[in-house]
Order: sequence, then C-alpha cells, then structure tokens
Amino acid sequence: MSSSAIREREDDEELARSPKRAKVDQLVDDGPIVADTSPPMSAVIATGDSKENHTSAVAAESVLPPSHTLLGIAPTFSSNGLRQVLQTDVGISEYISRDVPPISGIIKQRFTDFLVFEVNQDHQVIHLKSLDMPESSSKKGKGTNEGSSSTTDAGASIAQPQEPVTSAASNTVEELSTSTEAKDKDDSTPADIPWNDQFTEKLAPYLSEASIDQLKTMFLEGREPPRVTDSGWGSRLIKTTEDSTETPDAAKPSEEVDALQSDDTAKRGKNRSGRGDRGGRGGRGRGRGGRQGGEREDHRKVLSEPICSKTDRTVLHQVVRELFGGKLDSETDMSTPAGDDGSRIVIKWSRHGGGRGGGRGSRGGRGDRSDRGNHPPYIHFTLQKTNRDTQDALGYLSRILHVNIKDLAVAGTKDKRGVTVQRVSLRRGNKTVEDIWKSANQFNRRSVQDILSQRGDRGVRIADFNYRKAGLELGMLKGNAFVITLRNVQVENVETLDRAMNSIKHKGFINYYGMQRFGTAAVPTHSIGLAILKSDWHKAVSLILQNRPGEHPEVVAARDAWLVDGDLDRALALMPRRVVAERCILESYKKQGGETRNAMGALSTIPRNLRLMYVHAYQSYVWNAIVSERIRIHGPDKAVPGDIVFESEPATKGENGENDGMEVDDDAGNDNEKQATTEEKGMSSRERKQAAKAAYVAPSIKILTEENAHQYSIFDVIMPLPGRDVDYPGGTLGERYREFLRLDGLDPDNFIRKQKEYTLNGSYRKILQVPKDLSWSILRYTDPDVPLAQADEDKLLGFDPPAVVDDGKFRALQINLTLGTAAYATMALREITKTETSSHFQTGLTQASEDQQFRGVVAGDVAELDDGDTEMEVSDMLDS
Repeated sequence: MSSSAIREREDDEELARSPKRAKVDQLVDDGPIVADTSPPMSAVIATGDSKENHTSAVAAESVLPPSHTLLGIAPTFSSNGLRQVLQTDVGISEYISRDVPPISGIIKQRFTDFLVFEVNQDHQVIHLKSLDMPESSSKKGKGTNEGSSSTTDAGASIAQPQEPVTSAASNTVEELSTSTEAKDKDDSTPADIPWNDQFTEKLAPYLSEASIDQLKTMFLEGREPPRVTDSGWGSRLIKTTEDSTETPDAAKPSEEVDALQSDDTAKRGKNRSGRGDRGGRGGRGRGRGGRQGGEREDHRKVLSEPICSKTDRTVLHQVVRELFGGKLDSETDMSTPAGDDGSRIVIKWSRHGGGRGGGRGSRGGRGDRSDRGNHPPYIHFTLQKTNRDTQDALGYLSRILHVNIKDLAVAGTKDKRGVTVQRVSLRRGNKTVEDIWKSANQFNRRSVQDILSQRGDRGVRIADFNYRKAGLELGMLKGNAFVITLRNVQVENVETLDRAMNSIKHKGFINYYGMQRFGTAAVPTHSIGLAILKSDWHKAVSLILQNRPGEHPEVVAARDAWLVDGDLDRALALMPRRVVAERCILESYKKQGGETRNAMGALSTIPRNLRLMYVHAYQSYVWNAIVSERIRIHGPDKAVPGDIVFESEPATKGENGENDGMEVDDDAGNDNEKQATTEEKGMSSRERKQAAKAAYVAPSIKILTEENAHQYSIFDVIMPLPGRDVDYPGGTLGERYREFLRLDGLDPDNFIRKQKEYTLNGSYRKILQVPKDLSWSILRYTDPDVPLAQADEDKLLGFDPPAVVDDGKFRALQINLTLGTAAYATMALREITKTETSSHFQTGLTQASEDQQFRGVVAGDVAELDDGDTEMEVSDMLDS
C-alpha cells in the first residue's frame, strides 16, 4: 500500500468528524493573533471610528471576571473587534526556563501529531491490540463466575482475568484494574422483595397515604408495565410451538436485532421458548433482556407532595435506594418549577435495576441463558477516537450500540484534537462481546473484510473486549503517555534544543490548568462559573446562550432564533444536540411554557458534571493567577517561607478527579479534588450511595517558616484551589488570594452555598510537574500532510508506517513523555515553545506556516535549496 494512499485518507479531516460538527478551532478569517503584543483595548477602539467596534469590545471585556484587572494585562481583540481569550487572560504567564530561547513549532497541526495513550492503574499503557471479532469463552456455571471475581477495597488496584475473550488473531486482551465489592450483583439475578410494613413505615414521613399505595402498586406490578387490553389479544400467553406466527403488533424488531442481523442471530431467535417467540429477542417485552429489546415504554411514576426541606428530600432519596436496592430511582421533578412550598420528588422504575415479572425472561422461560446471562455484568473495551471529545464519542457509541449513554463510563476524558486511546466500560444488559463488536462495526451492512481493512466510522474504533465484574469510574488511571510532534520547528542551534528539553526533564514545567479548561469560545467557562458561585443565575444563563464568533452556522442560527427573534420552537429545532448546555436551557424554557424567570431551574437541567466544570474552571483561573504571582515573586527554584506543603503525601484512595469536559488532562489523582465527586455516569444506585457516604478528610498541610523551608524542595510546594477546606499561603500570596475573590464578589471565608453541589471544599495542587520517560528526536518532512506518527488502528490495518525523509525541507520535533493525571501536556509544550497554546492561535500558525505551500509535494521534487542559508545550516547541525 503506497504512502499516497495514506495521505489521501488522512488529508480529509471530515472523515473523522461528524458532518454536523463544526471545526472548533477554525478562525474567523482574521489571521493569527500575537499573544503578548496586542494593543490595549483603548488603542483598538481608537484605531476604528466604528461605534460598532467599540460596543463589541466593551461587551466582550465585560465577559471577564472583575479580577482580570489584577492580572495587569490588557484584553486582546482581533482586527474586527472580537474578543479572543488567551493564556494571559486565565493567569498563565510565567516560565521555568526564561533564560532558554524559544523553540517555535506548531502544535496539533495534524491529528496524528498528538497521540494519547491511557496508563491504567497497573501502569500499563493502553493500545489497540486486535480488530478481530471476539468470542466469549466457553459457557461456565454461575459459581465459576462468582469464584473468579475479586473482593477489594475501594481504590485498590488488582488486575485479574474475568471471563477472558478470545479472537482469531490475538491472545486474551489486557486486563484493566477496577475497584468494587464482591457483592455487586449481576443484572440477571432476579430479586423478589415482597412489600411489608417496614416499607410503609419508612415512607410515611415523606409520602402521603395515596402516594404510598400508588408506589406499592407500581412496585408489585414489576419493572415491565402492565399490558393494555387489546380485545384479549394483548394479554394472551405466547405460544411456543414452531408454527407460531407473528401478529402485526408484535412484528416490530428490537434495535438489537436490527443492528446484529446475521445467520447466527436469526437461528437463535427462533424456536426458543421463553424468548418471546414473537420476533426473537425482546419480542413483546416478555423476552429476556428487557429494555435492550423491544420493550414498551414505561410512563408509570409516583409524585410526592411538595417538600420544602432539602434535608427531607435527601433522606427520601436515601430511603428509596435502601428499601428497593436500586430497583427504583428517585429524582427531583423538573417538569414544573419549584414553588414556595418546595420541590416534588418523582419515583419510578430504574432502567438498570432488576425487575419483577416479565422483565427478566418471563420466569422459567428459556433455560439456556449461560451464553449471555452468566457473564459478569460489564464489558470493557479499548476505544480509539480521532478528533472527537470523549463525551461526543460516548454519545456516538450509545447510538450505534443501542445503549443508554449512562451505561458507558471512562476513567478520564481525553483531548478532542488528536488520536487518543483509552478503556471504556459498558453495563451490558443482555449483550455479549460479539453483539457489541457487530454493532460497533455495523456488521449488518459491512463485510468482515471491510471492517478489517478500513478505518472505523466517524473516527471511532473499539477493540479488545472482556467481561468484568465492575465498571470504570473517573480517576481509575495513573496518567497518560503522549507522542507529540511539533511541526515546522525553528530553533537557533542544537544546544538550544538540548537546553530546552533538559530543562523540562529535570526542572519540569509550571503545572498550570491549560486552555482546554476554559473553553475555546469568546465566553470562557470560568466567567460562567463565577456567575454560578455568586448565585447570579440569569447572568450564567445569559453567558451560556450568548453568541460566540466562529461557531458553526447552524448554532449561530439557533442562537439568533432565540436571542433576536424570541422564537423558542425554532431555536430548539435548529440547535444541534451536541450543544448540550444550550439545549438543556431552551428545553427547560419550553417545559415552562416559554417562562424564563426560573433561571436556576433551567441551569439545573444541564448535566451535573458540565455544571461543575464551570465552577471548577473559576477555581482553576484563580489558582493559575496566584501560582504565576508565586513564580514572579520567589522564582521556580526553591521552597520559601510562606509556601504550603503536605505533611504527608495524600493517599490515592479518595482522590476523586473531576471531568474536564474537554481534553486529556483528567485532573483525577494528585489534585485530591473531592468537590467533584465521582461522575454519576456509569454508576449504579449502590455505587452512588457509597460515593455519597464516603467522608472527605482534608489532607494535613503545613505552612513553611524560615526554620524548615530548607527541608523541602520546590517540587513539594502546593497551592490551594479556593474552597472551605483549604488554608491559604502566608504573606502576600494569601492576601492576593483574598483580593481576587473579594474583587469578584466572593467571600474568601465562606464557600458554602444553598445549592449544596456548588459548595466548594477546595483542594491542593503541586505547582510544578516533572514528566516521566521523556525522550525526543528530530524528523524531516516536506509535505505537511504526510503523517509523522502512526495511530494504533492504522498499524493493525497494515497501513504504511511514516516514512523517514532524509532530505525533507522542514524539521519536526517528536516528543515522547508520560504525565500524571493532573497534568496538561499542552503546558509542557508551552514551556518548550514559549508560545500561545490556545486553539485559535495555533490554527493561525498552521495557516501561515511555510510548509503549507508544499502540500502534496514529494521531497525529491522540491526545487534546489540554498545550502548556504542560515536555516539549512542549523538544520544540518540538528540532524548530525
């Protein structure tokens, strides 16, 4: 296979992107922006007599927190007056090696220039190993499965084989460590809990007698809703003879059957009693598998009277979980706005819990269940994604696998622009590894040959399946390994390159929260977070719905439909589903009949991890700013009096990470950030309950003095993220923290909020980070479209590896390194390049780069170069 074929495939970036998705990092046709040389806002306004420019500039400046003035930098605007958020706007301004000249280069010019591989809890780097269809191991008794399970404390890391899965071309896939309790039950286990007086007694303080009766009826009916009479046909027993024919209302196939049409599936779907016998798997809701098949929609629910006390509402949630063991779910009723007398609680059958009656196989139906029902309840697999953020990729998988997105879980989020590899867990229901492989590869319309010779659809490929006893949770990883390629590298000489790389290797880099943390739009996420922390709900909603330059036209049209025309229906019709927060707010307004006064209620409909991302972004902004101040005042070389250190390193257990919502830097491990509790996605009711009960213990810290400062190094120094459970550093830095918070309208001594989820406990984060396994090399290239690193999928598909071009016109610096879960790779690159890392700036560099003139040019076809110019002399030195 030729290199040109590879170039043609990777050149079309749209192959890896949904046709409905915008290019996040494209500019507004106003060229690159220089980070630190932009004129102050007054100069921008003065250069244009347009009143329109002045208005947009002032409006854009107001988006930033008031404390932005303490950063001592002027806001940056593009040539047309649009606000551009740069590193300095979020407190990123200092370097460790200011004495080392910059090595200019372009970050993430191509997707394969940024390869990310998850490192699991056993310190194993995750790679794709086999694309072949897996096969479940031979059938085992239930006792065998239980015997192979593990009993570990939460947070323990023990790799263990669980129901190995084989493939024709590879050995058993690599195991991922998990933490769980042995008593975590398989979904296939029926649970018959009779209703007794204890149920009524515990529910009576919170539910009326009528609601309790209604709840009892719903519970005793079972998870499968009762059949609606259809002249006697709807409730008749299903015949099990071979001659049974499908009635018209039973002929609708389940989504799973649609996705997995094959001879094997068709054979299994016939002549088996207890599987519904009407249309195979799922049937009329009587087949084993429940919700994964063609089950009827369940509209049953029990609604409490308004409960004004939040404590009572919390206790009611706990009582429901305890009494029904996760079979019933309870949640706040968001269909109507809360009144003065409080909110209502909705109770309904869980989508995950075990059921009574027909939900589990119509009691004593098919006896042969070992191939599906006796495997552990989770399937783990490896995901490679290209140019898709993690949540977007999981959403795509949920659609093609026909599963609820809440059943998918990951250990950490990964970058969008790049090729990333990580493990994913799926609460499988009745699906097998073969089913998942077929659905993911669209086996019903693609041949095996196509699957094993072509890239996965929409930039997504999954492989290496195995059954596991428990799912993944955020933080269940040790870090990430990177292969990063900087293109069109310009450097003075080889000594400068070595100095820069050795500085990173030995001195590390400032552990800033990267630009991914604050979003790529003109409205940064930390500004929204500040509005939420100040309980300014209407401002938070306004910032989320505000127009942003450079968005996809369909998003712009949707925003204008609401903001300009006030047409809620048209705005919802136009707003893409990938724009999650905006859709949630608009849908909330729709449910309230167009009423917009309940802004807090509208915000609460946004997924919890996304809402928390906003407030954590504000914490990160303050942290960045204070750390920059610390480096400016005291330097990056040693600990000084007033610095904070841990008295003893905090244990890994309980160091829950938060979801960045954007990129690879998971913030799960060393940050010890309890305030972002384990993400609810992928957790069972029991796991959520256990996480809620886990008591947070603030780490023990000390503030250094003249007497003991010499006993610690700069790598021991930590800095707090603002919250109620932290101590601020001594001296001017502690006062600076308070100045930032007060100027933004916050009380530095009170982070308790009426809305408990916005109460910030605070945490600590080391101010410097040192990469592991750091190595680098110089590569040559001419055509910028030729990949210089290869993704796992391409290796397995047999594509030609990147070719070494000895006479290439341009240089690339390829860096291999491993970082912990709390570190941002882009901040390591920033230390090397001394360059702005925001996506719009890097895109501008790419567009202006000299190598773009040589797209499609083979090195040997380049016109004779001037060997005497300085650039080529330096190149020869670097290559020698």
